[in-house]
Amino acid sequence: MLLRRFVVMLVLFFLVVLALAAYKGWSIYQQIQMFSAPQPPIQVAAAAAEQKLWETRLPAIGSLTAALGVELTAEVSGTVEQLHFHSGQRVEAGQPLLSMNTAVEQASLKTAQAQAELARLEFNRQQNLFERQSISRSQFDQARSTLQQASAQVEELHAILERKRIVAPFSGRIGISQIDPGDYLSPGTVIATLQNLEDLFVDFFVPEQLYPQLALEQSVLVRVGAYPGEEFKGQIAAINPRVETGSRNLQVRAKVGNPDERLLPGMFADLEVVMPTPEPQIVLPETAITYTLYGNSVYVVKPRQDEAGNELSDEDGQPQLEVERRFVKSGDRRAGEVVILEGLEAGELVITAGQLKLDNGAHVSINNSNPL
Repeated sequence: MLLRRFVVMLVLFFLVVLALAAYKGWSIYQQIQMFSAPQPPIQVAAAAAEQKLWETRLPAIGSLTAALGVELTAEVSGTVEQLHFHSGQRVEAGQPLLSMNTAVEQASLKTAQAQAELARLEFNRQQNLFERQSISRSQFDQARSTLQQASAQVEELHAILERKRIVAPFSGRIGISQIDPGDYLSPGTVIATLQNLEDLFVDFFVPEQLYPQLALEQSVLVRVGAYPGEEFKGQIAAINPRVETGSRNLQVRAKVGNPDERLLPGMFADLEVVMPTPEPQIVLPETAITYTLYGNSVYVVKPRQDEAGNELSDEDGQPQLEVERRFVKSGDRRAGEVVILEGLEAGELVITAGQLKLDNGAHVSINNSNPL
């Protein structure tokens, strides 16, 4: 009886062990099947490399200056009697801007005019006597010299009075006044700045190697921080005939129209000189480039092939795709596009989104609407 019970327990034990071994084997088989099954394609976005005319542009930075701009200063000393402008006002050429007190000069002018009149009368008398040979040539020359000195004194006082009155040398917008009525001005005292804002110059420097590519009236595109994303058109107006020996750079000046006075002198300018002849280049979206320390690369899409070189298809009969990582040499970048100088041909399909999930030879599926 005891032996029989032992045999039954031993049989049950072996049955339990076999059941556990079968379950474990089935689990391992399922896992092997799962890992050996083909992975679904990775969804990415792609675009074809295009060949199109590309405007080569030379980047530079510079500063805006007024085509006509001065600091109004006093030429003679005096007390400000009246201001004829308001800060920020637009003025016309020849418009009076400031008057100084001229009481002393006016009195001196009257004295000089009286002396000049007396000298003129004396000269007339001496001339009559000289014509009748009643006086010597020396006396006549003395009278003429006295008249000339008196006339010159009158002209000098007129010039001083003219300098006591400051007028606008050209049309433009006047800046903030630095003086008030009653101030005493010394020669050289700054009164205000006057800027003609209709046309501005932008001065910039380029390396001397670019001199052969520059020409007068060449187009320039100017951008300033005050108007992000907006470009102002101009033309090269002058090229300095001398290279700076310290930096080996060449100074260039471009003229930019400013009819609405949106630009101001002194603004920092980020600009590009447009080369006259566009050249055909292979262009890609800038997002297609992967930048690394080892070089720039792109993922090129191509049909997947078996060992015999035959193209593979999926269950729906569509060709299977894979990617090839290819290093390229990039050039100019502008408006979200980049020029490819080497490593890519026009028409090749390149991944533009989803590169972080890829490796060389990865199976992909193109979905430009939602690659992620």
